[in-house]
Amino acid sequence: MRIRLAHANDAAAVNELLHQLGYPQDGVATTATRIQIWGDDPSSAAYVADADGDLLGLVAVHVCPFFERTGSWARIVALVVSDQARRQGVGGQLVAAAESFATSRGCVRMEVTSADRRDDAHSFYKRRGYVDQTGRSSRFLLDFKDTSPSG
Repeated sequence: MRIRLAHANDAAAVNELLHQLGYPQDGVATTATRIQIWGDDPSSAAYVADADGDLLGLVAVHVCPFFERTGSWARIVALVVSDQARRQGVGGQLVAAAESFATSRGCVRMEVTSADRRDDAHSFYKRRGYVDQTGRSSRFLLDFKDTSPSG
C-alpha cells in the first residue's frame, strides 16, 4: 500500500469511501471536479491509500493562516478508511500524510472535528496525541440559502 495524492480518476472509489462515512455523493463527475479543485489549490491536499489500485482510505487537509497571530494551522476535512481495512494502520498513515503536508507549509496546529457518535474515531485521534476540546470549544454552523439562478 502507498499513500499518494488523489487523482480525478479516483472519483468512483472516493465516492464509495465517502458513502461509507455517511456522505453519499452526487456523482463521479462532481467528485472528479472536486478532487481536481483540491489538487490545484496549494493550500489543500487529498491523499488516498492505494493498494494496487484498490483505494483503502482517503484524507483531505486544508491549510489556513491564523489571523490573530503569526503562523498557520491545518484542518483535516475528511478522513475515511474502508470498512474492510480498518484497524490495519491505514488511518494512521493517512493522518501522517496530512500532518506532513501541514508541517511542510509551516503549520503549528492541526484541527479535526468528529461527530459525537464516532467514539472509535475519537479514540483514534486521542491515541495520536490530539487533545479533545469538548467542553472548551463549541462549533456553530450556518447554512446559506442556495442563491444560484437555478435554486
